[in-house]
Amino acid sequence: MPLNVDRIEADLAVIGFGKGGKTLAATLGRQGQRVVMIEQSASMYGGTCINIGCVPTKSMVYRAEHLTPGGVYDDAYRSAVGATAELTTDLRAVNFAMLDNLDSVTVLTGHARFTDPHTLQVQTVGGTTITVAAQTVVVGTGSRPVLPDIAGLSTTPQVMTSTELLSLPELPARLAVLGGGYVGLEFAAMFARYGSEVTVLEHGPQILGREDADVAGCLQDILRDSGVEIMTSAEVTSVREDDQAAAVTYRTGGTEHTVEADAVLVALGREPVTDDLGLTEAGVETTSAGAIVVDEYLRTSQPHIFAVGDVNGGPQFTYISLDDYRVVLSQLTGDGSRSTATRTAVPYVLFTSPPLARVGLTESAALAAGMDILVATMPVAAMATVPRARIVDETAGLMKVVVDASTDKILGAALLSYDSHEVINTVALAMRHGITATELRDTIYTHPSMTEAFNQLLGALAPARG
Repeated sequence: MPLNVDRIEADLAVIGFGKGGKTLAATLGRQGQRVVMIEQSASMYGGTCINIGCVPTKSMVYRAEHLTPGGVYDDAYRSAVGATAELTTDLRAVNFAMLDNLDSVTVLTGHARFTDPHTLQVQTVGGTTITVAAQTVVVGTGSRPVLPDIAGLSTTPQVMTSTELLSLPELPARLAVLGGGYVGLEFAAMFARYGSEVTVLEHGPQILGREDADVAGCLQDILRDSGVEIMTSAEVTSVREDDQAAAVTYRTGGTEHTVEADAVLVALGREPVTDDLGLTEAGVETTSAGAIVVDEYLRTSQPHIFAVGDVNGGPQFTYISLDDYRVVLSQLTGDGSRSTATRTAVPYVLFTSPPLARVGLTESAALAAGMDILVATMPVAAMATVPRARIVDETAGLMKVVVDASTDKILGAALLSYDSHEVINTVALAMRHGITATELRDTIYTHPSMTEAFNQLLGALAPARG
């Protein structure tokens, strides 16, 4: 469709080039529907994941894992930053072409704002204004890091989010990480491997506050062994610039401390990007946290407007955004039966070395719910039937599974081990389809593999001590 127009009539308008939106745009575009994809920045074609999220972080982690622990690798770091930039540039071009090559799809680069429930005004980067009138609108504007109200945090030049840290050209000699959650720990582990002196400041009593204490404790030991200093129950009170470095002041147990860093990563959560979208003009409701309110079919308070991905306040994973696409597609061209209500056993992974993969209930959550459970927990190094870990010299970590004592159904698992990001999918699939712990224990697996750990792990189930 030509761009020398000031108004476009469309069957579908998508705001945001993320996984759910771009997949829907491509699918309906291939079916011949008139689609307009609106992305605010050319540097974000393809969405957060490939540009500033999953792909670049995993690229940096992968390259760090090939370095011998304990050294300082400035050259390797610079090389990794360059290789990662090339990777994301290539993927960005592929994603743009995926839509731009479709005759029925128009890609607009600029800021979109509702003027009424069916109309968007797009201020393009070229300075023109284009009106898009669409029968259906999908909002997929994602999320951004939260910058809390801490003195000096927004004005100290060494403070950055994960986006800026990912493209930092030189390895920081000292890195302070505010937050001991998934993002903070992934960056902490990665930069420590490249040789940065890393300090993690976590406000809660343990890192990964939602995980079982034994799992979080095991990961904390692994991180400390890799050189990461972790301070829990640490309240950050201020950040200031001091002699071209940042001085982070925090309080623990009533005592004030200061850590100096060449870079400070703020990893204290993310918030939906919904400001300046004209949602009020569109009649779209939001929560107090700014997320777009949706039903189980991802419809907003306006039935023809959908919200997919992080912006709707759901789990912030690319694969959830992809499943959001399936739900919306079911509404638009299918039988309408798919919904988020039947979404179960969603796994997630923290890409430390080794990675921590989780699905379902923790032991503590199951006990708090009054459930009668069986639990098995084994250090990887003690599992004689898992030679794969020894072959690749990755014996750190533990494996843990929680099972319903009355039904033998798997309730959850925590796998802190080599290849856990792959193995966890087996557990999630078993949970979704009601495969019992006994069946998983007695299944034939390839050898040597990490999956065969279930032969031994599930044979060690015992009543929970809680």
